[in-house]
Amino acid sequence: MSVWLPSAPCTPGACVERAGSLTAVPRAALRFAAVVVLMLTAIAVLPLAALIPAGWVRGFCRLLVRAAGVRVRITGNAPESGGVLLVANHISWLDIPLLASVRPARMLAKQEIRAWPVAGALVAGAGVLFIDRDRLRALPDTVARITGALREGAAVVAFPEGSTWCGRAQGRFHRAVFQAALDAGAPVQPVRLRYRQAAGGASTVPAYVGQDTLLASLWRVVSTRGLVAEVDIRPLIPAGGHPDRRALARAAQPVTHEQAWTHAVLVNPEPAPQRSVSKRSLSSSTP
Repeated sequence: MSVWLPSAPCTPGACVERAGSLTAVPRAALRFAAVVVLMLTAIAVLPLAALIPAGWVRGFCRLLVRAAGVRVRITGNAPESGGVLLVANHISWLDIPLLASVRPARMLAKQEIRAWPVAGALVAGAGVLFIDRDRLRALPDTVARITGALREGAAVVAFPEGSTWCGRAQGRFHRAVFQAALDAGAPVQPVRLRYRQAAGGASTVPAYVGQDTLLASLWRVVSTRGLVAEVDIRPLIPAGGHPDRRALARAAQPVTHEQAWTHAVLVNPEPAPQRSVSKRSLSSSTP
């Protein structure tokens, strides 16, 4: 593994709340089956993706999240057309359909996702920009491909933290991906993602961190009641509004009140294996 990959201290044992009960199994099984059916349906219609209206895609992605038992609250608006770099903090695999419900976009993702069951085929056919995180030399080519997509008028989604965090703490935005926005003269759309219980308290149940598996994470989500995903679309940062990628990354960094939490208050703290979370990163860029 490359030494430059971003990492986070979050692990399932240290950060993720226990969820579900035996009485929740029938409901969870129905939700699980619904999510799988919807994902298989999406794979089946991928050859017709270019003909599907963007509004339908957004609606389908919200339906996918809702089928998992998660309510969605979206505030703010994103541009309907034109090249834009959407950047967000990174907590869960749910982040992907949530951002697609804001605006269908090309995803910047690690190559390992190709091997994911069901989901790998889905993202591979959806115009994902795959990156090789173990080869630093490949970064300029990745930036160039993102720049090209933005110039062609596409929306591109990236998670500049480069690693998933539990949601009660978060990493800083690394700056490499912002160079593509500068080169393309495209605006940046920051999005703040948060997961909560219906009663209002922050929840780490949807977090996909450390040595977690996709199936284990999905089961944890579908077996939990009252989860709410909040998608806060922050004001657009115009092209040319900042002189360099460092300043642009700093301006786009979402700020949440959970950010002030320290790792000492996480659930059942335990030593975290070094760089474990970088394996779960859905996208990555240089520090």
